Amino acid sequence: MRVLVADDEWLVREEVKASLQEVGHTVVGEAGDGETALQLAKTLRPDVAVLDIKMPERDGIEVARELVKDGICAAVLLTAYALPEFVQRATEAGAFGYLTKPFDPKALDAALHIAVARFNEFRQLQAEIGELEEELATRKLVERAKGLLMKHYNLDEAEAYRILQRRSMETRKPMREVAEAVLMALELLEEPTAQKRKSGKRKEGQSGKPSGQQTG
Repeated sequence: MRVLVADDEWLVREEVKASLQEVGHTVVGEAGDGETALQLAKTLRPDVAVLDIKMPERDGIEVARELVKDGICAAVLLTAYALPEFVQRATEAGAFGYLTKPFDPKALDAALHIAVARFNEFRQLQAEIGELEEELATRKLVERAKGLLMKHYNLDEAEAYRILQRRSMETRKPMREVAEAVLMALELLEEPTAQKRKSGKRKEGQSGKPSGQQTG
């Protein structure tokens, strides 16, 4: 695996790098503070980042949160103290591994493999959620477009859907784009009608007002 190492202590970084190389991983970059680690991760795109929790600029938990949120790479956190508050923050940040110093190279290797596997599962789940949201949004647009077609052209639901489907095939455009185009066109047609109705109501209201002129 391609690994980024971040720790504010040079000696610890050297120890982590040696452990990683011992079990066959490649260290692609190293940093002594959280901000540098984050920027390096964005540039180098490692498979996983090994981050000390307590670092200047940004702590490892903040960096892990950014890495996971932006889908950059998995994160394994290192700390000398397994405090409950650290564990909770690490979990909330989405870190997929947590080790206490000193650590065994094999334990680090196992943590990296687990973290990367979980991160890949997480990204796959995110992609599936995105697809479902896109599908739902498309369905809503198609339903609205069908409704306007039915209203304007006195069609039943099946006929309106066939029109959208045929248009999609003819133009080789996805149903969402076709539905958006139909909505835009038909909603523009509805605007003048709506304005006329409003204008007519105003005129009716004005004609019904009593005159302020007195006769005598």
